[in-house]
Amino acid sequence: MTTVLIYLVVMALVAAVVFLLASVLFGRGEELPALPPGASPTRLPATGATGDDVRDVRFQLVVRGYRMTEVDWVLGKLGAEIDQLRARVAELEGAKAPVDDPR
Repeated sequence: MTTVLIYLVVMALVAAVVFLLASVLFGRGEELPALPPGASPTRLPATGATGDDVRDVRFQLVVRGYRMTEVDWVLGKLGAEIDQLRARVAELEGAKAPVDDPR
């Protein structure tokens, strides 16, 4: 019985030493400091979002998928951009004088 206990204690000590050595050598594995809570690396231009901008959007992964606030932010921004473009198209089409058909 004491032999098994000694093996368990030695194994726990070896695991603790290996863990401490790995954490000192490798750290947390981050190259950049962590973002403050609520901050997002998701980026879109203030205006004039292009298809490439939308394709380049990446969201943070969390336990249950993507961070909902980031997705909501991007969808709101793209919705506003679409509304602006549609308003501009309607404005330009309204400014065009209707041409009478000479037939």
